[in-house]
Amino acid sequence: MEQYLGFMLVILAGAISAGLAGCGSAIGCGLVGQAAAGVTSEDPNKFGVLIVLQALPGTQGFYGFVGMFLILGKLAGVEITNITISQGLSALFSALPVGVVGFVSAIHQGKVCVGGVNLVAKRPEEVAKAMVYGAVVETYAILGLISTILLLQNVRLG
Repeated sequence: MEQYLGFMLVILAGAISAGLAGCGSAIGCGLVGQAAAGVTSEDPNKFGVLIVLQALPGTQGFYGFVGMFLILGKLAGVEITNITISQGLSALFSALPVGVVGFVSAIHQGKVCVGGVNLVAKRPEEVAKAMVYGAVVETYAILGLISTILLLQNVRLG
């Protein structure tokens, strides 16, 4: 069992990357979807602009998936019993930026986009401003992904 611990840590790294960022996206998109559904019930014509605001917190889930893909890509051609615990921990710690930052930023981006939904409900012409507010939070999710990519460049398995 111990000879597989390094490999299991790499798998855990991929799960943390995709799982945390994906959970954050689901929460963020859910928050915006609830608000958007209420506005759309009053004015169905606002659906098109509101769906964009709802989709914004979903990008973190994609970033987490990319992180998982890059982490699991490190396993290509590697004998799983040759992965040390130290190497597995390196992969695990590399997954934290995209996973944790993705989780937190998706939730907060969802809250910002709920505010944007409220703005669009009262002033539909201000949709671009609502998107910019959401995009500011996106910056940190992108930094989390870039951090994971940079950290993974130093991870050697096997």
